[in-house]
Amino acid sequence: MKISASIYSDTTRPLEEVIRDLDAHQVDMFHVDCNDDPAVFEDIAKIRALSSTPIDLHLITSRPEDYYALLLENPVEYLTFQFEQLEAPLHLPENILGKKGIAVTTSTPVDIFEGFIHFDFILIMATVPGQSGGKFDRHNFQKIRTYRKLFPSKSIHVDGGVNGEVSFILRNMGVSSCVSGSYLFNAPSVGHALMNLTKRDIESSFQIKDFMIPLEECPVCISDQHSPREIVQVVDEGRLGFAIVLNSLGKLEGIVSSADIRKALLSKWEDIQLLTVHELINHTPLTIYETSTVVDLLRMIKKCSFPIMYLPIINSGGDAVGIITFTHLIKGEI
Repeated sequence: MKISASIYSDTTRPLEEVIRDLDAHQVDMFHVDCNDDPAVFEDIAKIRALSSTPIDLHLITSRPEDYYALLLENPVEYLTFQFEQLEAPLHLPENILGKKGIAVTTSTPVDIFEGFIHFDFILIMATVPGQSGGKFDRHNFQKIRTYRKLFPSKSIHVDGGVNGEVSFILRNMGVSSCVSGSYLFNAPSVGHALMNLTKRDIESSFQIKDFMIPLEECPVCISDQHSPREIVQVVDEGRLGFAIVLNSLGKLEGIVSSADIRKALLSKWEDIQLLTVHELINHTPLTIYETSTVVDLLRMIKKCSFPIMYLPIINSGGDAVGIITFTHLIKGEI
């Protein structure tokens, strides 16, 4: 996951010093907020003279056409428009290059992206726009899952309330870029904050249930109601690489992953017709409680002697309530 440093969050140092510091720590992008202020493009010109790091411009205006000439004079790599401010359809000149995105606040549903399907990404504002240091609204975890399902080929950017813990969760959910401002500059050093954002977790205020894939969004089988073929079909159609298996009482019986299917097929290769549902299921998967924290999750992962791809989530009564997958996290870290 890329880190886009919000340059205006550092109010104590000259812009030139901030840019040199961020470049020294190899930050991925410079996030520039333009709240209907053409003077911001003077800063963009200064940044261009100092650095070749990509610029991530967030344009908040009801009249984006007033900025097209400035954008042609000062091209940026990422250009985002604030949806709630737009009063008319966007008609961007074709010679304005760079990747395009639309930003939405927490209260705006992500399906509005359908009207911007030619854009490259959505920027989810996870706190109140313009308020530095706000707390990440956990409702946005659901928005990220919904957007991922609706627009699987498009990227997700997040702005607001991103600390070390939230960064880990977002990476695990497949977010490709996050904006960091007050967290980045209020740390002992930019390097210290970047290490926490990209590598470690240092605190925990969210529970697993806040960001897991809930059971109703998971591929699910009932062990005594599905045949082996039907279970394989559920895994295939679910497109997540697994199916949660419940017994007739709704209790977690296990999980069937693509790897479990391959193993079972090899064991019965000479006579696949004898393959049973029982042989497909991993009956002893690792699980974690929905009330566990991110720290609890990381401790469990570190103790394991084998890689974990899927982790079923249970409640205090042992009922399956969801799952966490680590596919996006693994892809994002290599």
